[in-house]
Amino acid sequence: MLRLVLPKGSLERATMELFEAADLPVRRASAVDYRGTVDDPRVVDVRILRPQEIPRYVAEGLFDVGITGRDWIEETGADVVTLGELHYSKATARPINVVLAVQEESPFQSARDLPSGVRVSTEYPELTRRYFEKLGIEADVRLSYGATEAKVPDIVDAVVEITETGRALKAAGLRIVDTLLVSYTELIANPLACQDPAKRHAMGQIHTLLQGTLEARGRVLVKLNVAEDDLDRVIEILPSLRSPTVSKLFRGDAYAVETVVPKGRINTLIPALKDAGATDIVELAIAKIVH
Repeated sequence: MLRLVLPKGSLERATMELFEAADLPVRRASAVDYRGTVDDPRVVDVRILRPQEIPRYVAEGLFDVGITGRDWIEETGADVVTLGELHYSKATARPINVVLAVQEESPFQSARDLPSGVRVSTEYPELTRRYFEKLGIEADVRLSYGATEAKVPDIVDAVVEITETGRALKAAGLRIVDTLLVSYTELIANPLACQDPAKRHAMGQIHTLLQGTLEARGRVLVKLNVAEDDLDRVIEILPSLRSPTVSKLFRGDAYAVETVVPKGRINTLIPALKDAGATDIVELAIAKIVH
């Protein structure tokens, strides 16, 4: 039913791990194969291609669903439907910023200070051209194939580059003067495919599995028993995803309590629960959380 395209390169391994955890493992003849399969009736074809190309291929209908960055969606101007953001790796857990930067010693304090004819190097030429057109500045935009920040000031006057923290640009002697775009990794779909009720339903189900897997990361299920007299104290210290589930135990003045908590707090939470009167405390891993 769905033709799926996934990103090759820096996001490839994390993407495959996400699909594996979501019970949608991608099988390939080898780790460098560009084709794959998913043993699921909703997925009929899988390709692994560069994220720069994915928005256009999805927009053209070559694929129904894909994963890529908002930066490449904007760069290509592709007409796609966003099904949701996916923060699933160190590279995607926080956004990348597409920024305009100049030499630290430059007199320019903002993009509007740049003169007509300013030379700009970037891996995002279309996004950069549109940006300067909106500002009414005629810019000489040059496609960069890498080492973009090293071209200021001898080759160009400014760069449009991606950054998470800005530290690498600062180390290169550059100063950020504006942010063009904040980009996350997204699950995207072809607009016509979205109009097909069966395909749209399948897309929603795939998204539910992926998002449920991400929601479960960093969380665990805690189950415990507690006497009625200690129940309020235990509930008070439980950091729950929602209200904890509390049920009375059979033939006794005690309760069973379960809730989802952050994994990072479990080392202090379990001793605190025991001190508050909880017994039979069990910590369980969670595969998915679907709201």
